[in-house]
Amino acid sequence: MKKRAIVAAIGLALGSQGALAADASVEQKIEILQQEIEALKAQLNTSAQPAAGAPAAQPQAAAAAAGTGPSLPGHAAGDYWEPRLQQSRTVIGGYGEINYNNYRDSSKNDVLDLKRFILFFGHNFNDWISLRSELEVEHAFVEGGEDSGEVAMEQAYLNFHFSDRFNLRTGLQLMPLGFLNETHEPPTYYGVERNEVETRIIPSTWRELAVGLQGEAVPGLEYNVGVSTAPDASKFGNPANGFRSMRQSGGQANANEFAVYGALNYRGLPGLLVGGGVFTGNTGGRKDAAGNSLVGGDARLTLWDLHAQYNWQNLQVRALYARGTLDDAGAISAATASTAPKAFYGWYVEPAYTVWRKGDMRLTPFARYERYNTQDEVAAGLVADPKNDERVLTYGASLYPTRNVVFKADYQDFDKDDAKDRFNLGVGYMF
Repeated sequence: MKKRAIVAAIGLALGSQGALAADASVEQKIEILQQEIEALKAQLNTSAQPAAGAPAAQPQAAAAAAGTGPSLPGHAAGDYWEPRLQQSRTVIGGYGEINYNNYRDSSKNDVLDLKRFILFFGHNFNDWISLRSELEVEHAFVEGGEDSGEVAMEQAYLNFHFSDRFNLRTGLQLMPLGFLNETHEPPTYYGVERNEVETRIIPSTWRELAVGLQGEAVPGLEYNVGVSTAPDASKFGNPANGFRSMRQSGGQANANEFAVYGALNYRGLPGLLVGGGVFTGNTGGRKDAAGNSLVGGDARLTLWDLHAQYNWQNLQVRALYARGTLDDAGAISAATASTAPKAFYGWYVEPAYTVWRKGDMRLTPFARYERYNTQDEVAAGLVADPKNDERVLTYGASLYPTRNVVFKADYQDFDKDDAKDRFNLGVGYMF
């Protein structure tokens, strides 16, 4: 733009030769034109500066280190979707999905669901302090709890961006384990439904009130560490869902005990992501009115994962393994009348290949094989449900008419529980 403006100015100046003295030498005319060009340059530079109080632009690397959103499958690493907070003082974005589940078991009702609608709200207070927040509505409305609908804060934290290597975050944050817990917008993963391992073993979307540090330790190596609230063992419910019901999600969370977490992710080679994370904390801290522990034990939860992803031309392969342990599972089981696990695990492998693309449009078939057991070990005298030791094969395709909109179709075949077998359709978006 600057060069075009300068060229236009030169043309105007050359077209106004009458403004120069008729007897001026060529050298004098050139000098006058040069002075006019320099004056125009100064005006353009002044107009390009941010207005008083406006946030300064950050480079791509700084935006990524500050927590700017997930990269897209099939796109270059660092190709982020989240609205760029440095472009405006206040930004609104979001994502959503509508899913259709058609069960092979005729005794089960098929479901068509506006599953999620999420609004992202971000604000820059200045060029280094910003707010990140997401408000989620599930199942279109709220009535009588999560099964019928839910309104919840998915994230709400302040980010203090001191440098690409050092960010301080405080507030409601997503725990940095696996792929989906931090990156779960529908166009960023394959399959209509989120995979079973990162739903039952890593209970996406898992968030805790926390204070943490995040950044790039060395080029290509990202870290995320902190102290947070811990899940509440007294809320343990359906064993098929792992410790999902124990999540506190920032709502009047029990703070008698705290947890620590940490993650490393390496992106130093083109197309490669290798990483892992760990979380550990006492989940038995909640007390009754008499001051006694509701579960009668320490109930330490430890969960860790290893994950890798590789993109090469049209091919993408993902793999993840996660394992957890829960101390005092017998005491938790007695207190909640549910068989809590002493150990649980899951893993999956997922290849995908783009068979057609035109601009931002593309068609990508995929397949995913999962193995998980939410009750791999239970306390003495208790019996695990064999249906919680499951294998799942999912295969289908994603059609992207544009980068941030996706149509999905797949079929899921469960090995132990045939009643879960289903054909799924979905549409998702993010902005």
